[in-house]
Parts: sequence; C-alpha cells; structure tokens
Amino acid sequence: MNFAQIILPLNLKGTFTYKVPVDFLEKIEIGMRVLVPFRGKKIYTGIVCEIHDTEPESFVPKEIISILDDAPILPNEQIRFWNWLSEYYLCNLGEIYRFAFPSSLKLESETYLKLKTNVTIDFENLDVNEMYLIQALEVRQTINLTEIEAFIPKKEIMKTISSLIDLQYIEIDEKIAEKYKQKEVAFVKINEEALKNRALPEILLELKRSPKQQELFLLILEKQTENPEKPIRKSELFDEGNFSHAQLKSLVEKNLVHEFLIQKDRLESFEGEIEEIEKLTDAQLKAKNEIDDAFSEGKNVLLHGVTSSGKTHIYLEKIEETVTEGKNVLFLLPEISLTKQIVQRLEKKYGKQLGFYHQKLTDFERVEVWRKVRNNELKILIGTRNALFLPFQNLGLIVVDEEHDSMYRPREVSPYFNAKDAAQVLAQIYGANVILGSATPSVESYYFAKKEKLKYVFLGERFGNVKLPEYELVNFKESQDSKNIVGNFSTQLIEEIRKELDRKKQTMILHNRRGYANVVECESCGYVNYCSNCDVVMTYHKFSNELKCHYCGQKAAKPKICPKCHSEKLNTRGVGVEQIHEEISKIFPDAEVDRMDVDSMRRKFAYEKLYEKLEEGETDILVGTQMISKGLDFDNIELVAIPKADSLLYVQDFRAEERAYQLITQVSGRAGRISGEGKVLIQTYNPYHPVFERIKEHDSSKIYEHFLEERKKFLYPPFVKLILIELKHRREDKVNRASQFMGSVLRKYLPEECILGPEKSPIGKLNLLYQYQVLLKLPRGKKYAEFKKLLIKSLEEFNEITGYQSVKKSLFVDF
Repeated sequence: MNFAQIILPLNLKGTFTYKVPVDFLEKIEIGMRVLVPFRGKKIYTGIVCEIHDTEPESFVPKEIISILDDAPILPNEQIRFWNWLSEYYLCNLGEIYRFAFPSSLKLESETYLKLKTNVTIDFENLDVNEMYLIQALEVRQTINLTEIEAFIPKKEIMKTISSLIDLQYIEIDEKIAEKYKQKEVAFVKINEEALKNRALPEILLELKRSPKQQELFLLILEKQTENPEKPIRKSELFDEGNFSHAQLKSLVEKNLVHEFLIQKDRLESFEGEIEEIEKLTDAQLKAKNEIDDAFSEGKNVLLHGVTSSGKTHIYLEKIEETVTEGKNVLFLLPEISLTKQIVQRLEKKYGKQLGFYHQKLTDFERVEVWRKVRNNELKILIGTRNALFLPFQNLGLIVVDEEHDSMYRPREVSPYFNAKDAAQVLAQIYGANVILGSATPSVESYYFAKKEKLKYVFLGERFGNVKLPEYELVNFKESQDSKNIVGNFSTQLIEEIRKELDRKKQTMILHNRRGYANVVECESCGYVNYCSNCDVVMTYHKFSNELKCHYCGQKAAKPKICPKCHSEKLNTRGVGVEQIHEEISKIFPDAEVDRMDVDSMRRKFAYEKLYEKLEEGETDILVGTQMISKGLDFDNIELVAIPKADSLLYVQDFRAEERAYQLITQVSGRAGRISGEGKVLIQTYNPYHPVFERIKEHDSSKIYEHFLEERKKFLYPPFVKLILIELKHRREDKVNRASQFMGSVLRKYLPEECILGPEKSPIGKLNLLYQYQVLLKLPRGKKYAEFKKLLIKSLEEFNEITGYQSVKKSLFVDF
C-alpha cells in the first residue's frame, strides 16, 4: 500500500497519485489531510481518498510531504457522498473540496517564515537543517516554503520548521500553520497572596496617590466578593468605569491583581432555562404516525402541510425521538434569515447541543462548528445547503424545510447541485431518514410521492382548526375601464386596506421586483440605458437616485437629459417595489408603511428591527418582494394584497406557473394565522387564468394535476431529465463557433430530438462574457445512464480542441 489518491482543492478532473513515504505507511488513513507538492513548487493540502499498491506506469509519482492530522478529519461517508456528487452533477472533486471545507483547514503554499524578534539562538543544539534555515533567515528578513526547498530536503522541511517553532526561534505566516486559533477572553481577579500578606488599609494607602487605580482595585474586590465563583471579564471593567488599560497594568505590575485567559467559543450558545415542547394536535399526531410508518418501511417522507398547519411542531417531535436514540439531526433551511423563529424554539429545548452553519459565519466560527460536529458535541445542526458537508458521526434524520425553494439550487455558486436531492443521498449513505416539508411542494417531489417513491403525508388543516385565508380576484382591466383606480391600485383594494387600518390590523403587499422602475426611457427617441457589462436594461432605484444592474452590480447616475438626442423628456417605465411603496404611502399618509427587499435590508440588524416593529404592531403596511413570503409568523396580519400578479406568471421559464403558485400560496399563508379571517386580494388582467382559478378553490391536487399535464405535454421534468450546457467567452464569435461545434459533437452521439440549441442565452452577455447554451432533454430510467456516458464522451471530444480551452463551460444537471 505505497500509493495514495489525493483530492486537491483545484478545479481539475479526478484525483492525483502520490507515493507514501515509508515513515507514513503506518500513520496514513483515508480522510486525513496531507501536504503535497503540485506542479513544481506549489504546496497544497489534499485529502486522502484511497490507499493502494498500483504504481502508475506513465509517470513517477511525487512523495507526500507530511500528514497534518492524527486521525481522519473526513468520514468515509462524506467521501462516498463527494464521489456521488461529482459523478451525478458532472463536477470535479476539487470543486466540491473547495466548497465543502472552511478555508482555514486548507493550507496553501507561498508561506513566509521570519525570525522572532530579540531572540538569542543557541546554535550548539541545532541540527544541520535547522542551522541552514536560521542562517538564511538572518541574511533575509523573510523566506517562503518554495525557497527553503533549495537547501533543505522536502521530507525534512515540516520537521525543521516545527522544531524551530517549538524552540520559539521563528514565527510562521498563518497560511501554513492552521489559520484557526481558539478565541481567548481576558479575565482578572485579586491576588489572594497579596491580601494574605498585607492588610487592606495598607494596600489602599499605597494606592492613595493614584485614585483611579484605587477605585479600579475596589471595583474588582467588590465584584469578586459579591460572586466569588464568577470570573470578572476585563472588558467589563472598562465598560463600567472610566478606566484605562494603563491603570490595570499598574495593578498587575504591583502584584495586586492577576490577569488570566480563558478559551471561549466564538459562537454564543443558549444559557437560559430549557423547556418542554407542547403536545401535538390530533391531525399532527396522525401525520406523525404516518411518518413513523414510512420510516419503518425505509421510505423518506414528503410532508405537505398547508401554511400554519404546524409542520415545525412535527419536526420537533421527530428531532426529539432521534436525539433520544443517540443520533444526530441536520435541519436544512433555504436561507439563514428564516432561522430566527425555529432557532428560538429549539434553543429552549436543547441549549448548547444546538449548532448553526451557514455562509454568514466567519471562517474561524465555521472551523469551531466543524470540530464540534466531528467530536459529536452537537446533537442538532441548523444550516443552509453547505451544512451537508460537515463530518457527521451518526446522522439519524435530515429535515429539509421549504423543500420547493430555489435557494437549494443556486446557479451562481460552484459546484452546482440541488441540496434537496443531495440530502436524500447523504441520508441513504448514513442510513438516516429524510422529511421534505413544504406548504407548496415542488412538482417533482409531488410526482414522486404520488408514484410512491416518497411517502406522501398531507396535513390539511391549520393549527387550532383556524380557517385558511379566503382568495378574491380583482379584474384590473374592468377597474381601469371604469376609472376606479389610483396608480397601480384598484379602489376595491384601497378600500380593503383602509378597513384593515381601521380595525388596527396589518396588511402585506407583495410585488416581486426590486427598484423603482424597470427602465428610464427617452420619450423623443426611445433611448434606454443598458449595462455596459451585460445585455440588460439598468433598473432605476429612486431611493438612491441611481441606475443599477441587478446581475453584475454596476451603478450609474440617473441621466438628466437623453445622452443620444439631448431631450429632457425622460420617463420611467415599469413598476418596482419602491414605486408601490411610494404610492401606498401617499394613499395612506397616516399609516406606517415599511419596505422589505434586498436593498432595504442591507444594513446590519435591519431584519431584527423590522421584525420588532411588526411584532409590536408599529408597522401598519409592509410592502416587499418574495422575502415577505418566508418565515414571518405574526398574529396581526389579516390582509395580503398582490397588485400586479400577472408579472409573476409571464416569465421565460417552464417553472413560472409553479413558482407563481408557490409564492402566492406562501405569502397568503401569512394572513389570519390566529383569527382565521385572513384575506388575499389578487389584482390581475386575466382572472380566468387556470393558476388563479385553482388557487381560489384551495384544492392543491387539481393544481398539481394541471402542472403535470402541461409538463407531460411539452416534455419537461419530472417526465424527462434536463441538462443545460452553458458556454461563456469574452469574444462572441469564438463562443458562437464553440457552441456550434459542441452541438455537432452532441448530435454525433445523441438523438436529434434530445438536443435543443445551441442558442444565445436569454441574457446574451453577463459580466462582459457572451453566453450560449445547449439544452438536453434526456429520457429517465436506464436509458439516462447510457446517454449520460455519451454526453461525457462528447465533452471529452470538445475538450480536446485546444482552441476552445479558453471557453468557460458550465454544466447544470436537473436544473
């Protein structure tokens, strides 16, 4: 077993073969991190994924430099999971490694060493390599790992560096030492010895000349006498009195006060009283029993519960059972802003056994969570999709809440994968169970549940038998014809909002478009401002008085005159959420109107402040984008209004109707959660559209039948498998030729009816890159595996053309 396959954090195909030095043969294990050289002088941290005795024939493998762990850092289950992801989503293992690991656990090359200041070196006790390194550092201030290789053998480098660090002769850049350091907090206490040897009046007399020191000493003494068990935080002293660090330092030097450090977690855990969960209702109990039956049959569950039916309550019961069995739970949420309410409930039950993992944590915080999961200190982990890659020891349950949410499969982050599907595979590897929960399941999940690949559990009544909101469609065309409108609102809708204000109830208005207006247009010549990086018109934001591109983030000042014909007649076209907010504020000048969208929520604690205002009843009307449809659970919201519902439907996407239904249902679920008097007003030019008609009937089975019928007719998932190939380059002619060649290679291997394109992408240029795409519709079942092999063959043939190597290629499987 002299060779190892190593995963490197590089977007390159496959793993890399290295020789295991004799000294490491007994230590090395699968899942450990190792330092390895790569392409000349670079050093990377790799993961051992296989150990074998097959010597490569075509090249001489390099040796592993050193092993970084005493025990495997990555469980075998995770390595199997990585391999599945790589194979299924056609991405590289290195991409997954880069995404999965906190960067502090991936050591890099180009690391600098330097001599410690004011250090006296005893050369007699150093070996040859250590002397060489010290001499080199005396000549040059800093030296990097690559340069050390010139005069010290690679095998000896890590040993030499470690030895000199232990002797405290040299310091190292944090890039090679693990960047992670435990957080330490400074505390102080009175020196007991000083009080034994000298009387208190004597000490106070000595400090008489320094009244501030005397005051600080007495404050510490008072705190220590009050609560001898509780250590006194250094920072507390400076918060309470007008003291300086110099005064404390003097007390420490006079040996009257001791200063000491205590290691502390960066992530605060719950310290309060732990509570029990309330009992389930009969309907919830029935649903829970059905879930138990499904798990005993080895099936995963789709829990379809109407809004406010208490799905979270059922999750809590199943979490409790899993934890009692001694197993761990992963609770996935589409985005971290939704965690607030579920966290409050779980913290009270599990306290310190609860952890979080998401993109907003700092790198050090992520390492802390990683280590706690590896040491099995956390029983429940709440996280977004990157929490799937933590080194779980005994996973028993995965809950995927809001399973329909598109945030589980963002196309902007590499590698592309669908967290909902990946969670089911991870659970299978660990032998765990999965609950997919939603009030509006995705069409695919619903189809598989009806085909009995998942167990379908329906929870059709709201918690406490509260009535579901009532839907009303407003024909905006008729209102326009009869002049019963004010701006974008019909008088009927305005009257309904006024009624709610009179009853001191709250209203939500949904408009899923950022900014004030879609476009600023010249009336004289029709000129509109395009983004210079992308093929999109820039959106006007009135609040900041600028034009913004919502794809690349470019900003520009709003023009005062048309740049083309110098006319001053510039008009705004299209309606954004800022405009709706402005209109409603003018119609109801006495009401408190707030806005919730990406732009208004950028400031720190913006979410928290808005939640508080809603909870206290200070906000009368909340206007927002799809953000308001998620996670808000307030008692006083009775009316939900959607003034421009058609804009949700007419989008260039086969999932547009499904998303419109999900968004409308989710946002309507915020209304009447306690009273059962919730009302939803949908303003549309087309009240007879099948989606609006069926939403009104409260019959989810009919609407899913409609979606499935449409999908079957036009061959879309779940009846086929979709793979999108996207090609990008700075030169349009080059990417166009590359896409044509890609199309011809694919047609050589796959049937014509499976290939759509190549075509220019719906947005032809993004961030200065021109985009072309090919869409593959492949049959499900055994045939799919054959076609996928042929696709890989086609891609290999495309990659052989050196002229197209600069063309960026992205693959999206099941997008």
